[in-house]
Amino acid sequence: MAPVVAEPASPPPQAPRRRRLRRGLAGLASYGVAAVLTVAVVVFLAPFAVILLNSFKTSADFRTNGPLSWPAEWDWAVLAEVWERVDFTQKLVNSVQTSLGVVAIAVVLALFNAYAIGIGRSRFRVSLLIFFLAANVLPQEGMIYPVYYLFREIGLYDTKIGYTILIGVVYSAFGTYLLSSVFASFPRELLEAAELDGAGRWTVLWRVVLPLSWPTLSVMCVFFFVWSWNEFLVPLVLLISNDNHTVPIGLAVMESQYTSDPTGLSAAALLGVIPMLVFFFIFQRTLTRGVTAGAVK
Repeated sequence: MAPVVAEPASPPPQAPRRRRLRRGLAGLASYGVAAVLTVAVVVFLAPFAVILLNSFKTSADFRTNGPLSWPAEWDWAVLAEVWERVDFTQKLVNSVQTSLGVVAIAVVLALFNAYAIGIGRSRFRVSLLIFFLAANVLPQEGMIYPVYYLFREIGLYDTKIGYTILIGVVYSAFGTYLLSSVFASFPRELLEAAELDGAGRWTVLWRVVLPLSWPTLSVMCVFFFVWSWNEFLVPLVLLISNDNHTVPIGLAVMESQYTSDPTGLSAAALLGVIPMLVFFFIFQRTLTRGVTAGAVK
């Protein structure tokens, strides 16, 4: 006699309906998120589109058709005229020099400071972190005039090297605070193993800590470069000579009290944005890897 096999109980009729309802709600939620992100992207890119359109218009075309119209004729001479008027080559060289110098100073100082605080376990670790945190929240408006008088006394006023050192030291405070938290969670077993192999502090820093911290350092380099490139108040006060102006300052002096050139200003804004776009296209892989490595860690 064949054994009797019990048939599995069929799911209640409401279960498939509930699953379909959940899938439908999930689909609607995904479409809603996509719609919101699309609107946000359009709103974000709209000013850049307006700048791009007006950068190739003549002044007569702008006055006749307005800022939102398609150019009647693409006038590439506007960019060339603004380039020569602003002496954009010199401004571009100044911005690249100062930004690279700021990155070098800030990253090196932050690396040494964080190594002493996070791994060296300095006695005044908490006090130093509070100090660097306070330096991060100090507004530029509060320090610019004391720095102005100090630089005039020591001969660093209106010099690119003085400006570079100042911004590099200021940015190193943020880098120190960031790296200290990273180094504090560094595996002590790895450091102790390197010390047992006869590695000194310098060897541990260069051969162990630095390679493992490179993702964080690469992100810091990108951020410091962009922040330094966009600095406005400090170079406006400390770099008054036309030969020392950076790109933001050189573009800002185009607008005066009695004259206005909307197409020229749009072309100048486009020239100021293009280097940053090129920079991000070159280093986007480095930035993505650094952020991903920090998230996985």
